[in-house]
Amino acid sequence: MPIDSDPVDQDSDLLIDSIGRTVSFHPDFGALWNGGPFGIPYVVVSGDTPKVPVSFQYADESDAGPYPIPPGAPIEGGTTSQGDRHILVVDRDNWKLYELFAAYPSGAGYSAGSGAIFDLSSNALRPAGWTSADAAGLPIFPGLVRYDEVMEGKVIRHALRFTAARTRRACVYPARHFASASTDPSLPPMGMRVRLKAGVDISGFPPGARVVLQALKTYGMILADNGGNWFLSGAPDTRWNDDELNTLKGLTGNDFEVVKMGPLITQ
Repeated sequence: MPIDSDPVDQDSDLLIDSIGRTVSFHPDFGALWNGGPFGIPYVVVSGDTPKVPVSFQYADESDAGPYPIPPGAPIEGGTTSQGDRHILVVDRDNWKLYELFAAYPSGAGYSAGSGAIFDLSSNALRPAGWTSADAAGLPIFPGLVRYDEVMEGKVIRHALRFTAARTRRACVYPARHFASASTDPSLPPMGMRVRLKAGVDISGFPPGARVVLQALKTYGMILADNGGNWFLSGAPDTRWNDDELNTLKGLTGNDFEVVKMGPLITQ
């Protein structure tokens, strides 16, 4: 849903200030860092892929397995990562999305912090108050910048995912969960949508960067997790041109504004 004509939130300036008005925008994905592509990877599988058991630390807010995780499925940050270790699996035949947070091999399957299964033929949200594989209780895959959309399709038709270092103990639609103890009203709630200001001139950016920037004007980006300020999520790919992506770092928080939010959820 385009949000380029939606009103600006009354607290936009306060919220932008809290994330960082002079802080550079940061594409958190690309072709080469620490010896290889970086970002949040995903794998596409067929409907007959064998499913494996998954145990969860937060089982009361996770969707029980089994999950169709193929051998060698990519883990965010690699097999030795100490980070978020997301695993994203798209079942192309059954239109299902399976996502895990803090996933580690365990026996014949995996152990994970949390996990969620999304029906891609539905707009149904997580139960109120539930996390997913992401702090906001949202699916991760739909918010990624992907090479096929940017460089092959040359258009992104959806909102993107970003992070901020400090967030509020609150969320707004479509988020279902928060991950903070602070009630400071200057901090952003999970689910907050931000867009690139209409007046920002993107004509001088390289073609791929312009595709991303136009999506940020038309659809914006949704705060989905705690992380680096103004870090934009994307999928790793050896074909990315990192020099082109790095031109996005010329933007700062001052180039963005908060789209008017609905009611805050604090419980």
